[in-house]
Amino acid sequence: MALIHISEAEAADDFAGLMARVRAGEEIVIESDSHPVAIIRAVAPPRRSISESIALAEARSKELGYKPAMDAVFAADMEEIIRNRKPRDTSAWD
Repeated sequence: MALIHISEAEAADDFAGLMARVRAGEEIVIESDSHPVAIIRAVAPPRRSISESIALAEARSKELGYKPAMDAVFAADMEEIIRNRKPRDTSAWD
């Protein structure tokens, strides 16, 4: 999550743009004379689809200039979870 510092004047000039950034997951620190006055952040983290999450990860990889590598222990844990998963019991929902 990005933390952005802006002045009160900048916040007032483009409030709609500021809110779009908040909806995208950024936190905005509004400052007066370089002193923090307020922090604006989303009430809940943004909900993203798997395809949106993958696109964000790919964009971040390009930005960094390398692809992150999955930790071997984490990968093994994920494989075990997938191997041992069971179908969801929805009978109580009927």
